[in-house]
Amino acid sequence: MRSLNLIGGEKGGVGKSVTARVLAQYFIDKGRPFVGFDTDRSHTSFARFYSDYASPVVVDTYEGLDQIASAFEQASPDEPPRSVIVDLAAQTATPLARWAKESDLLSLLGEMGVAVNFWHLADTGKESVDLLGRLVDTYGPGPNYLVVKNLGRGSDFSHLEESQALKNALALDGKLVSLGALHETSMRKIDLQNLSFWAATNARSGPDALGMMERQRVKSWLKATYATLDGLQI
Repeated sequence: MRSLNLIGGEKGGVGKSVTARVLAQYFIDKGRPFVGFDTDRSHTSFARFYSDYASPVVVDTYEGLDQIASAFEQASPDEPPRSVIVDLAAQTATPLARWAKESDLLSLLGEMGVAVNFWHLADTGKESVDLLGRLVDTYGPGPNYLVVKNLGRGSDFSHLEESQALKNALALDGKLVSLGALHETSMRKIDLQNLSFWAATNARSGPDALGMMERQRVKSWLKATYATLDGLQI
């Protein structure tokens, strides 16, 4: 299945880029063709870690956003179908919604057989719940809502779990999943070296290379995350 994966949450620091990166690695390891886009002007961490697959795109213009949808056009009948991963920067919901509405994006992609997955990365705060409610109100039925409890940003998600916003998302066949926390020191070393998760588990040289047990923890984290992604059937 081809899919447009919009990795959002609207807030900064909720784990959007990490989720985009692990989803990219998942597609790579599963042999699924994809192209990535990074909308964060200041950090472009998705494009930095997966430069062979992702490139920056500006969401303030329709021309920039059009590149995302155009990625589903195949250059030739022999080209394998591919999915798209978009790492959405904070505060991009308004221009994205305007573009999607005026372009009738959901209908177009539906006709093309492309599933639209809204990934809502959440921390334990009230704002994440309010933003989820706004997301569901904006797009309604049609897209897939994948609500992600990022355990690297807290452990008590009771406010989210009891919220009307989540109930509304689940009523539209949305899913609630958890993203486990990767050990802080290992993640810091990965970030310092701009490593893909594959490189992090295989690189053994350099001042910031992960040690044997750190590599093992990353492998275990990836295995658990992949099991979650397998269950989503994205």
